[in-house]
Amino acid sequence: MSGHATALVLAGKRNGASDPLALAAGVTHKCLVPVAGEPMLVHVIDALAASARIGEIRVAIEDGDVLRALPQLRGLIDSGRLVLVAARPNLVDSVLSAADGAQFPLLITTADNVLLTPEAVAEMQAGCAAQGADAAVAFTRRASVLAAHPTGQRKFYQFADDSYSNCNTYWLKDRAALAAAETFRTGGQFVKHPLRIVGAFGVVNLIRFRFGIGTLAAAFARFSRRFRMTIAPVVLSDGAVAIDVDNARSHGVAEELLARRISFAQAAE
Repeated sequence: MSGHATALVLAGKRNGASDPLALAAGVTHKCLVPVAGEPMLVHVIDALAASARIGEIRVAIEDGDVLRALPQLRGLIDSGRLVLVAARPNLVDSVLSAADGAQFPLLITTADNVLLTPEAVAEMQAGCAAQGADAAVAFTRRASVLAAHPTGQRKFYQFADDSYSNCNTYWLKDRAALAAAETFRTGGQFVKHPLRIVGAFGVVNLIRFRFGIGTLAAAFARFSRRFRMTIAPVVLSDGAVAIDVDNARSHGVAEELLARRISFAQAAE
């Protein structure tokens, strides 16, 4: 679809390991865990498919047959809009492999990002364009997350201007921007593993990150200089997008928020 971004959804097993939520639900992959009556991946695909500026949707997973068996995805697969690609053991290698032959820009998200919306996708793309970004990372403010749900997220990146949460949504302008993906070769999750910042961004940035020195924008200006490209933070207005399904608590929160959305949508009809 000319003029549209390609979306890439990472749905493979982390390091090939079984996920506790998947084990509890009796499914092979975390992306198949039911949330509000649907496999979590289906919620993500629905949001991307409803986005006006998203063309092809690629899903990286070890075994494509797992998803071909889902009737909710059959129409998109048969039409060619949803393409299944083989995931690799490492997150970065999955991105690099899945991006082969894709039309850029590339919007990357994860299968557990069940509260993603078409509006958030549009806001992400508009923010990237406004900042002239080569690569971008979506964030939302702590207040926005807590407004969406008081227990939706417990860990935040602290900066001088505010506290933020990552929204598991990324944007690459072109193939050259794939170099920025190397940042996450160790697995990302910098709030949980701050020492990973040393390898990704350097020891000075680790110190600044650890003590909340400087603003979010200033931090990304330093990252941009390090990678010699414009890497921008895009702050989304919907705090719910930061609430991914990682455990039983966040699973319950996501179900509550999705049920609320469904109720509002039915009331509006």
